[in-house]
Amino acid sequence: MANAQKDAAIAELAEKFRSSSAAVLTEYRGLTVAELGELRKTLRGNASYSVVKNTLTERAAKEAGVESAFEGQFVGPNAIAFVEGDPVEAAKGLRNFAKDHPLLVIKGGILDGNPLSPEQIDKLAKLESREVLLGKLAGAMKAQLTQAAYLFNAPLSQTARVVDALRAKVEEQGPQASADEAASDTESTPEGGDEA
Repeated sequence: MANAQKDAAIAELAEKFRSSSAAVLTEYRGLTVAELGELRKTLRGNASYSVVKNTLTERAAKEAGVESAFEGQFVGPNAIAFVEGDPVEAAKGLRNFAKDHPLLVIKGGILDGNPLSPEQIDKLAKLESREVLLGKLAGAMKAQLTQAAYLFNAPLSQTARVVDALRAKVEEQGPQASADEAASDTESTPEGGDEA
């Protein structure tokens, strides 16, 4: 490979590292071309899966500032899943494929510039998808809003019930009882207005 081609390949890989929300390094030793094609189909929509040359990828990772996440891992036949979509879905796709094809080894990765171990990638794969989490959040917010609306309406409905009860009592006692109560209130206070 000529130097110009190498430089172009390094620049392209470095840009993929920068523009991807996550990247997962895998070793694919022993997998067939058909199995790699199946993995690419599994990841489609969330990640692109590229077989890479170790020395060029190591230089690209260094140029992109993520070399510490992959330190010492660029040995053997490697491929990288560059995640453009949902990192959880991409991690699930890789984990599920690795369960069915144990020759695929997840070596590590990065998520938003932070290094990920294979164990952390497995934990990421166990999370629910973004859509499910957003749905749960929306449901929780709706429940809170419903509860708040109930709490705001409760004093109003209680006040309305008290007013209705007072109105019913006044109607039950009739107009004479209301006049008698008003007269008894004025008789208990002396005419001077002040009690000394």
